[in-house]
Amino acid sequence: MKAYNFLAFDLGATSGRSVLLTLQDGKFEMREITRFPNAVMELHGKYYWDIFALYKSLKQGLCTCAKENIPIDSIGIDTWGVDFAYIGKGGSILGLPRAYRDPYTHGMEEAYFKKVARKEVYERTGIQIMNFNSLFQLYAAKQEEYEPLENAEEILFMPDALSYMLTGKRICEYTDASTSQILNPVTKQFETRLLEAAGVSPSLLRDVVMPGTYIGELTDAIAQETGIGKVPVIAVTGHDTAAAVVAVPSVDPEFAYLSSGTWSLMGIEVEEPIITDESYEMNFTNEGGIEGTTRFLKNITGMWLLEQCRKEWEKAGRIYSYSQIVEMGESAKPFRCFVNPDDPVFANPSSMLKAIAGYCKTTGQFVPVTDADFVRCIFESLALRYNEVICMLKKLAPFTIKKLHVIGGGSRNKLLNQFTANAIGMPVVAGPSEATAIGNGLVQARSAGIVTSRWEMRQLVVNSIPTETFLPQAQELWREAYTRYDKIVNQQVYK
Repeated sequence: MKAYNFLAFDLGATSGRSVLLTLQDGKFEMREITRFPNAVMELHGKYYWDIFALYKSLKQGLCTCAKENIPIDSIGIDTWGVDFAYIGKGGSILGLPRAYRDPYTHGMEEAYFKKVARKEVYERTGIQIMNFNSLFQLYAAKQEEYEPLENAEEILFMPDALSYMLTGKRICEYTDASTSQILNPVTKQFETRLLEAAGVSPSLLRDVVMPGTYIGELTDAIAQETGIGKVPVIAVTGHDTAAAVVAVPSVDPEFAYLSSGTWSLMGIEVEEPIITDESYEMNFTNEGGIEGTTRFLKNITGMWLLEQCRKEWEKAGRIYSYSQIVEMGESAKPFRCFVNPDDPVFANPSSMLKAIAGYCKTTGQFVPVTDADFVRCIFESLALRYNEVICMLKKLAPFTIKKLHVIGGGSRNKLLNQFTANAIGMPVVAGPSEATAIGNGLVQARSAGIVTSRWEMRQLVVNSIPTETFLPQAQELWREAYTRYDKIVNQQVYK
């Protein structure tokens, strides 16, 4: 069988990569070609993504492939959700895209609900209410009289904006658009009423296309500049979690997944959206998946807490490897303090260490002292939060959940995987860690006709990537810990 080379551009909130997936004889191999930083940029109190730096980094990945004489069959791009670029009437990108951590959306959801009721917004979109969703970003921009919005002909979500920069062709990919809180998950069309209530023209958004759609070839200028030639660009599962779920190594549809990274996304894959009074009260979301499926999930603040602590430690001259951090977590005394990772105080604090310490003090708990104390607090709190969410999922899922697949970078954290198994009381299957890039590449393979379904894609993952299973331990201790956690973060007995 011919070897196929698919180039996956996988962009996260803190870094991006170009990854080569080579598929041959029913298996694939992966190789990281380039890695580059990505970060929110603050300017005059507003927060942006430097899309032009990202564009330059994508071209560098193409240049590297050309220099190494790697023939590329196609290219795909996945990113985080909700954020977008404004496109002017002449096709220019109007300024830098605003970042979802920009405080301009604070309180905007409640202001918007005076125009359209909260429950109606949920019933029309099935999306978890979060202040930074695209709908509320557009409403906030309208209230600001934000100049790029005032002059925009169209908006393009982040993966679509980057593919537009590479090809000159504009599309609106389904999975990323589904995170916006504007798309109806049943009709798969944008809700004009919601846009009009925000004071925004529905013409800003075009009809969605499904993952696997051909966008176009690289522009002549990029093909020549990079030396890579006229390579086709495919609309993959543009939202990174959708890409990661493609790569869940399961041949059984009755699974739950946890895509673990800066954010932790816990959910199930279903054929139809779940929009009920219970899902509304529990604030679950219905996002788009491969083959028109629904990713029924909840967003959980994940390794963001640890990432921000590490930045502070590094500034103080304490630089820890990931293995050292795991050892620190193992060495610290257990069950001394817990936090709710999704408390607004942890969204974007000036000091994460102070935010965690302040939360523990306010709730009458032990206040972390050593760096190891902070690590243990974060890992235990995440595991207990995962148990809280999976208990909700069990009530809403149309099937019995028997195991949890942990995918993404966090799947390499053996201590957190074991804590999670202990907390949820069921097996945790860890891997692949590169699920997002794998899913990106496999959707390109499906577009090329090499595989025909998501189950064939997942069988390729099973054939190619080893996993590790963690079984529950110390069940009674973790049940007692969860009872304490629940009182602290939900019943607020100390507040």
